[in-house]
Amino acid sequence: MKMTQSHPDFDTINWESWTPVDQATLCFVQRDQQVLLIEKKRGLGKGKVNGPGGRFEPGETAVECAIRETQEELGVTPLNPRSRGWLKFQFQDGYSLQAHIFSATEFEGEAIETEEAVPLWTDLDLIPYRRMWADDVLWLPHMLDGRNVEGSFLFDNDVMLGLDLTLL
Repeated sequence: MKMTQSHPDFDTINWESWTPVDQATLCFVQRDQQVLLIEKKRGLGKGKVNGPGGRFEPGETAVECAIRETQEELGVTPLNPRSRGWLKFQFQDGYSLQAHIFSATEFEGEAIETEEAVPLWTDLDLIPYRRMWADDVLWLPHMLDGRNVEGSFLFDNDVMLGLDLTLL
């Protein structure tokens, strides 16, 4: 399944040769009919709800980053995280980020609040999309149902201007 939203600035980006400023991860831990989300307390997306994650450290692989960031933000260790695809984000101010998406159905530890995040075990049918980035409602439900995602998005601050999203 493919979704697109054209915008003059989006259409001028060569996404094949596009290189992000930062590489990052998002990791969605699931149990029963719930997903572990966070309310971000600082950094990009402060105040928004998202999955735990963050930027790579030097020499770190995507899966190592996903595990470390989930541990740091919530005190939870995802076990055997599964790669679910990637998302490319270009912002009008010039910042760019590629997020490697992971999911895990096994984990160790109890979610705790940290300096970075407030944990939110959320029922799958009550995910607060209005408090999240505009792209999340398009791909997250499908990823939580087991599909992989590949997407490119153009944002002006919080406003999504254009997109090209493939659900695999």
